[in-house]
Amino acid sequence: MASIKEIAKLCGVSVATVSKALNDKEDISEETKRHIKEVAKKMGYVPQYYARAIRLNRSFNLGVLCVDEAQSGLTHDYFAHILNSFKVTAEASGYDITFINCDKNNQKKKTYLEHCRYRGLDGVVIACINFDNKEVLELVDSDVPVVSIDHSYTNCTSVVSNNIEGMRDLIEYIISMGHTKIAYISGDSSAVTRQRLESYYETMQKHGLPVRKEYQISSKYRNMALARKYTKQLMELPDPPTCILYPDDFSALGGIEQLHDMEKVIGEDISVAGYDDLMIAGQLKPRLTTVHQDTEQIGKRAAESLIHLIESDDDRKVERLTVESRLEKGQSIQWLKKAE
Repeated sequence: MASIKEIAKLCGVSVATVSKALNDKEDISEETKRHIKEVAKKMGYVPQYYARAIRLNRSFNLGVLCVDEAQSGLTHDYFAHILNSFKVTAEASGYDITFINCDKNNQKKKTYLEHCRYRGLDGVVIACINFDNKEVLELVDSDVPVVSIDHSYTNCTSVVSNNIEGMRDLIEYIISMGHTKIAYISGDSSAVTRQRLESYYETMQKHGLPVRKEYQISSKYRNMALARKYTKQLMELPDPPTCILYPDDFSALGGIEQLHDMEKVIGEDISVAGYDDLMIAGQLKPRLTTVHQDTEQIGKRAAESLIHLIESDDDRKVERLTVESRLEKGQSIQWLKKAE
């Protein structure tokens, strides 16, 4: 691998000039920068991040703690998009990514905090996990910089989607389409689920609409089998709902399959809505009404916040960063007012 001194000799400039060119300093010409960078590339020069890490006492390595009960990992559409954005943003700032060991079957495995210490991680982002787990709490309470996604702690920065507004906008739209009998199959117990449930109840009450006990069912996220089961249960009620909300688009797909089996036409015989605005929402016919969550912004802001915590000399400032959602109106909601 070429050194800066060798590049300087070949270009006929000083070592300082080469250093400035490779670091995009403004006090040398663009032509000189371009020439030095071309020579450095041809000579196989690679920045010495290792030396930089030693000098700054950092590893330039960020940990990712992300695991759910279904063990879907990076096949989890919503979190996969968030973590991809996190990765792109972190790498653009010179950081690498390490996934923290979550193998529950390994009796000798390190705790999350021990794993961070062992890897020398500069900071950690946590998402899609049991946020009340004692090992997670130990990590959050430690001196390791932590940013959480979709969950707020009192002592670390969090990046959350606006679930309250997202659910409110969705219910408001469904009510505006003439629906009063709106069922909600919610996801696993979590801060996100609680926020959406509260918004569901509050919006219904605002319009003087009762929420029947049989219309609200606790289920799981990304579980098509349960979505099918509860959809059938709702449709077999003596007075079934005219619209069914699902915890996510993946679950909505399971519900739609069940409705098809029951020979129900989506958007005509029954209305449905999902959440997240995954790619499948736009592929369904009719297009699924859902709530778009800006996964790119969530991941980007999580990475930027974590890097700021690591690189800032100030005391750690705890922030709650909210990323706005957006209602995506498909054709899966029937216009009931036409029948009045």
